[in-house]
This record gives sequence, structure tokens and C-alpha cells, in this order.
Amino acid sequence: MNPDREADPAMSRLLAAALTVALAAALAVGAALGVVALLEATPDQPNTPLITYEQTDQGS
Repeated sequence: MNPDREADPAMSRLLAAALTVALAAALAVGAALGVVALLEATPDQPNTPLITYEQTDQGS
């Protein structure tokens, strides 16, 4: 066997780990941008109170 043609198992594991980290980071950034886009696409809800009380002018 030719030793130059053999793959180093430690290097392939390191490469696989680096690719996994890069993919996970890309997915996290994509998910964060997607959440921000969804939040910005949602219209603001009106801030109207459900219950209103009548104001009476009573001296204390």
C-alpha cells in the first residue's frame, strides 16, 4: 500500500467536525434572520384597553 494515498482518520474527523460547526452556525444565523423577518412582517397590534372606567370628578 502507498502511505501517501491513505486518509488520516484524525484529519477526516477534524474536517467533519469543522463542517458540522460551520453548518450549525449557518443554520442558527438563518433561523435567527427568519425569526426577525417573521416578527417584522407581523403587523403591530393596537394598544386599546379591554376595560375602560369612567372618570368622575370627585374631590378627596
